[in-house]
Amino acid sequence: MRWMTFAIMPAVACFVAIMAAISMSAAGADSSTTDKIAQNFTEHSWVFVNGYMEESRVLQTQKGFSGQKIVLGTRGSGMATRTIDSEVYRDSNMEEASLTISANYDYKPYTPPLTQSDLRNALCAKNYEVGSAISETYLIDKDLIKDTKIYQNDSFSVYEISSEIQGTAKIGQRVQKNAKTVPSFVMGGTYMGYVQIRSETVVGNTSVLTLPCP
Repeated sequence: MRWMTFAIMPAVACFVAIMAAISMSAAGADSSTTDKIAQNFTEHSWVFVNGYMEESRVLQTQKGFSGQKIVLGTRGSGMATRTIDSEVYRDSNMEEASLTISANYDYKPYTPPLTQSDLRNALCAKNYEVGSAISETYLIDKDLIKDTKIYQNDSFSVYEISSEIQGTAKIGQRVQKNAKTVPSFVMGGTYMGYVQIRSETVVGNTSVLTLPCP
């Protein structure tokens, strides 16, 4: 296997250092500060790309230089298979952030088609009660098979994406409880060529049974 110029950016070094001390005890907080605690989420994501991909993730529990922070970026062309499991959790007693990635990257040049299709498909879902937003946009060069499931209530949101496309897929996700907190999760990805995406994101403080992606 050859490592491609999928530049797993210097942020990964930051990730390794942070993972050594991923959990910490937070100072006690009363109910008046609860709305300033970052929103909890879990993510299971699997992607296969034969073409080009560019994606980034930021996880954090507090503003500035406090708390836990993880940054991950990948960009390049070729054939890639990667799985990510990530989480941010914080309550009045403790906080943690974690990210596990398993990936195979094989470099080869990718040249986008000279003409782009004008057939598009897009979706955007928001839950203002828990502070979550997700968007999907597809530019279809040949075909698209898509199955998106969304469940939202005042306590949590569940977003499930299952897509297969020959074209371009753009996925964006953001989790931020309110204006007084930091975004605990920000993700953006662009995938071109032949692409398969399986993703599940659960946001909120209610315990929800989740199954990881393949």
